[in-house]
Amino acid sequence: MLWQLFSYSFLHGNLTHLFFNMYALWLFGVQLENLWGSQTFIIYYFVCVIGAGLVQLLVSGSAVENGAYYPTIGASGGVFGVLLAYGLFFPNRILILLIPPIPIKAKWFVLIYGVLELWFGITGSVTGIAHFAHLGGMFFGLILIYYWKKYPPGRT
Repeated sequence: MLWQLFSYSFLHGNLTHLFFNMYALWLFGVQLENLWGSQTFIIYYFVCVIGAGLVQLLVSGSAVENGAYYPTIGASGGVFGVLLAYGLFFPNRILILLIPPIPIKAKWFVLIYGVLELWFGITGSVTGIAHFAHLGGMFFGLILIYYWKKYPPGRT
């Protein structure tokens, strides 16, 4: 159903999945919300969520199992869109990774993470994760940012 392109992002596989999505949304999203305003941030986030769902449907349509689509859940597509925006607007901010505990600039973190998602998605080496939904969130976020560059949203 059409509303599932929105509602899937509120479902999570377990508490760990929910925790890490919400932690990343808070960690990177707060600064973007402060930059853009709440309304613009919400629009951006849900465009990324819906875009991630559309990309996942497109990709999973070619990998239908027994005539049925497999479920896609989680806020990760929107979170990856937020991560992309963070890397674009705060490229030189230093992030400290947990494993390994090394400092890295946000722009490199986003680029490396995006390339890894693409690699995992293409090779299928890490299963059970909607890698193309993550990439779809980043892609739709990038498109919206470029659109807003030409037609800036109002700050609210």
